Amino acid sequence: MTSKPKALVACEYSGRVRDALILNGFDAMSCDLLPTDVPGPHYRGDVFDIIDDGWDLMVAHPPCTHLAVSGARWFHKKQKEQAEALDFVQRLLDAPIPHIALENPVSIIASRIRKPDQIVQPWQFGDCLSKKTCFWLKNLPLLAPTNIVDPGEFHITASGKKLPLWYHKASGKNRWKIRSTTHQGIADAIGKQWGSFVRNQFYSAK
Repeated sequence: MTSKPKALVACEYSGRVRDALILNGFDAMSCDLLPTDVPGPHYRGDVFDIIDDGWDLMVAHPPCTHLAVSGARWFHKKQKEQAEALDFVQRLLDAPIPHIALENPVSIIASRIRKPDQIVQPWQFGDCLSKKTCFWLKNLPLLAPTNIVDPGEFHITASGKKLPLWYHKASGKNRWKIRSTTHQGIADAIGKQWGSFVRNQFYSAK
């Protein structure tokens, strides 16, 4: 009996991409230092503990705290943290996995490692929200928009900065989780489109 292709979703606690891949025929596991928000296959620990376990696909969401250009005014205070974060990203990109997608917001990865292969928005995938999402890809096609909708409302801060209204309203102790979680439409597209691409490669090689 032919086994399923294996997918690792690195730095994910929400389970959204993991579960989208499971729905699309994968033996998928999420991995994070935090526990998973919803029940499902999850490794709580360092992703590099399991990086060599024969994965066919990895979708990685490395923390953007020290990388996102939205925090540029603090960059001069955290050069060591940035160097460590960039090294973490490079190690993920260099992992011995045939198909890799690495996700981050607009960040210094573009200038310090390489430019992203694609930038998408949730409103291209059925969610009325704006949040630039960059992907660095290895042996994967670009995601195709699935359902283009209204990009949602914006809020202008006192300093004149334009923020998506949902992002501005995110508050409380889970604010960082709300802002960093992959939106469902993009997760579904990853499961269906990249899932189909990798599955075809996997089974054709059998």
